[in-house]
Amino acid sequence: MPTKPAKNVAAQISLLKARGMVFEDENQAAHYLSNISYYRLKGYWWDMQSDRVIHSFYPNTKFETVVKRYNFDRHLRLILFNAIERIEIALRTKMVYHLSLTYGAYWYKDTNLFSDTNKLSDNLKSLFREFRFSKEIFIKEHIRNYPNDDPESWKILEIASLGTLSKFYKNLKHQLPEKSIVSKEMGLNLHSELSSWLEAISFVRNIVAHHSRLWSRNMVKRPVVNLINPMGNWFNSPLLPVQKKKPFLIISTMLYLCNMVFPGHRIKQKILELFNQNPDIPIYKLGFLNNWNKEPLWCS
Repeated sequence: MPTKPAKNVAAQISLLKARGMVFEDENQAAHYLSNISYYRLKGYWWDMQSDRVIHSFYPNTKFETVVKRYNFDRHLRLILFNAIERIEIALRTKMVYHLSLTYGAYWYKDTNLFSDTNKLSDNLKSLFREFRFSKEIFIKEHIRNYPNDDPESWKILEIASLGTLSKFYKNLKHQLPEKSIVSKEMGLNLHSELSSWLEAISFVRNIVAHHSRLWSRNMVKRPVVNLINPMGNWFNSPLLPVQKKKPFLIISTMLYLCNMVFPGHRIKQKILELFNQNPDIPIYKLGFLNNWNKEPLWCS
C-alpha cells in the first residue's frame, strides 16, 4: 500500500492553495497549522470541497472560515461538557440513593437486580478497572484501609464514567420500581427513554472528552424522540431525518434533562449566545434548521 510522504506546514499551505483555498494571512495560517493539525482541521473544510476526489475547493473558500468553524465547535463542546457534567452527577446521585436504600450498599453486584448477568460481569470489570486506576483520595483510603473489601456503591460509582453508569442503568430489570423512579426524577416517564438518551449522551461525552469534532458529524447513537407525555417542554413538530442524525437532537436531550434536574441553568442561553456571536456559521450543519428555535424546548 503506497504511503504519502509527510508534509511540513509550508507544503500543507501550498497544497491547499493549489486546490483553491484562499489565505488572508499565511503567517497566521502557519501558526494555526503548527498547533492544530491538518487532519483535525480537515473535518471542518470537508463540505467546502467542490470535488471530493481531487479535493478541490469551491471558489473563495477561506482558511480563516475553517478556523472560525473550529473555534465555534470548540466553544460549543465546552458548553455541552457543562451540561453533561450536570446530567452525570444527577444520574449518579439518584441511582446510588434509591437503589442503595432499597437493596443495600452492594446492589451494583447483585445479579438478581439485572437482566443480563453477562453484561453485568462486563460492566463490573469496567467499573473495577476505573476503581483501581482512580486517584481520588477516598478511593486510595478505601484500598489502604479495606484491601479485601469491595467499596460501597456510593464510593465506587462516584468515580464511574457516564458510559458505565448508563450501562448499569440500562441493565437493571425493568420491573424494579427504582428504575422508574430514577427516570421520572430525570423528567422522563419511561426508563427506556432515559436509557436511549443516556447512551446517546455518553457517545457525545466521549467526543467532547477527547476533543474530537462535533461539527457536521453524524451521530452513531440516536435517542428516541417521540416521548410519552413529556414532563417538560419538548417538540411539537416532527423532526426532520437530518435533525435526528446530527448533534441537534442529542443536544436537545441534554437541554431537556438539565431543565429537569437543574432549573435555572444557563446552558440554552450560552448556546444561543454562541450562535448570535457567530452569525456566519451555518448551524444547519449541526441539525439546527426547520424553525428549531420556535419549538417549546428552545423558545421557552
